[in-house]
Amino acid sequence: MGNNLLVAALIIYLIGSIPFAFIITKISGHGDIRKIGSGNIGTTNVLRTGNKYLAIFVLILDILKGFLPAFYMLNYFFYSNNSNELVLYMLGSIAVLGHLFPFWLKFKGGKGIATYIGFIFAIDYFIGLIYVFMWLLLAFFTKYSSLASICSLLLIPFLTLFLGYQTSIFLFFFIISIILILMHYSNIKRLLNNNESKIKF
Repeated sequence: MGNNLLVAALIIYLIGSIPFAFIITKISGHGDIRKIGSGNIGTTNVLRTGNKYLAIFVLILDILKGFLPAFYMLNYFFYSNNSNELVLYMLGSIAVLGHLFPFWLKFKGGKGIATYIGFIFAIDYFIGLIYVFMWLLLAFFTKYSSLASICSLLLIPFLTLFLGYQTSIFLFFFIISIILILMHYSNIKRLLNNNESKIKF
């Protein structure tokens, strides 16, 4: 079982580390996404190419790479072996780490939000829907993608408690939220200095 976990962890990391924003912007003729806007390989930065459809395509792919490993490998493979719930969640979340630290790009990845959303939907679609609703609501009124992401991230761990999840699961989601918020360090600085870029709907 231990070897199976290691193999699964490696596969999930590799899937999560596929830099779709980098690949697709390159193929579509928009150049290196790392030289556009903030330089981040995420959906918000793909929007800065001026191609909304390209950004939506990248968003869907980044969500899927968080959703599919967690849903398929965890629900259909490991649940049959009566594995610990927390272990399953930790395993599925490796896709998020893969997005944050892809070895293809010298471990410099995106902010991980889209991949995290996919992971959440695989775990609990209701929590996923709440996250998306909160993000859209905050993004619409504030026009800041980063602020919407940060506030929504803070909500998720406490939502698990409200829904009756174990304390260990709350701590797990709390740690992930903190990691993803830290990945927004530069955005937080710009928000505080009132020079963060706004998004247009």
